[in-house]
Amino acid sequence: MDRLSGRLILDDQVVPGKLTIENGLITDVAVGADSTAGADPTVGDTFISPGFVDVHVHGWGGHSAMGDRAALDGMARTLLRRGVTSFLPTAVSAPLDELAAFADRVRAWLAVAPGDGAEPLGFNLEGPFLADSRRGAHDPAFLVAPEAVSPVQMAPLLDGLRVITIAPELRGAWPLIASLARLGVVVSLGHSAANLVEARDGYEAGARSTTHLFNAMTGVDHRAPGLAVAALLDDRVYTELIADGIHVDAALWPLITRLKPAERLLLVSDAIPLAGTGDGRGRLGSLEIEIVGERVTLAGTNTLAGSVLALDVAVRNMVDAGIALPAAVAAATRNPLELLGINDRGRLAAGQRADLVELDANLNVRRVMRAGEWLA
Repeated sequence: MDRLSGRLILDDQVVPGKLTIENGLITDVAVGADSTAGADPTVGDTFISPGFVDVHVHGWGGHSAMGDRAALDGMARTLLRRGVTSFLPTAVSAPLDELAAFADRVRAWLAVAPGDGAEPLGFNLEGPFLADSRRGAHDPAFLVAPEAVSPVQMAPLLDGLRVITIAPELRGAWPLIASLARLGVVVSLGHSAANLVEARDGYEAGARSTTHLFNAMTGVDHRAPGLAVAALLDDRVYTELIADGIHVDAALWPLITRLKPAERLLLVSDAIPLAGTGDGRGRLGSLEIEIVGERVTLAGTNTLAGSVLALDVAVRNMVDAGIALPAAVAAATRNPLELLGINDRGRLAAGQRADLVELDANLNVRRVMRAGEWLA
């Protein structure tokens, strides 16, 4: 049995309290009489949060999601140190046979993934069904229209596929969206030149999420509204946000949080394999990228190519911008799990798996617990 005291970040408030943890589960949550910081002198300045969940991450610490087992192991372990207890290894656009090989590697790895790393929940495909005009840092040679891919070609990608990005205006997109939705795959609209009607039709076909809102998509033009408007005004759909202040200016974050129901916002990193390694050059899929400070671009261009953001930083950034701590934490924990239909973790409540992050007064990660065991 383990007892953990701190300021508990609950669904809608932060309260001093204590968790009891047994056999990997939270068995009791005891909260203070009020939510005043310091009401219980034993809790100090520590915050207790559910473990973070990154559903869109291409790598970390020099380890690529599209690499071998050692790379996936390294990615999982380095993510855990940033408070991520569950994640989806995410592929960039590549030839279909390479994506099938990626899927095979992740499937084989799921059962042997390291217990001292973040837990993989399947995988994410960001492509290849993307609009060339909004491809961002995806190799145009590998983009295809949904109508050009047969069910036989799709079959090797399906087992373990949890999220896939599709541009809804492409030929054959709506039937593919509908068929994947029926299989329980989350279709996320993105990398798209869709107009408002095409975007709304994509959601009506079964898409449930939106890939890195405002980036690589049609936006909030007052005469030509596009995918971003459709996403923000549809309360049913989720929207990803890369909260680094580079992909979306922080001045717009309150606009997003006012328009989207709090339970439909997803904080994601879209982190590249070299995230956490400092400035330099490397590759994202087949393309060369450059890191300068917090900004990642295709080498020699101004085109953003993912991020070096970690989810703990994203949460801090949101709070610094005036977003309530419970809402910021939910966007990095409970909401992505609900998107995936996973309900055994993500809340500080009795019966939930004890995937936890202990944060200091400035919301920096102190310790990380996975299934009741301190690992980082």
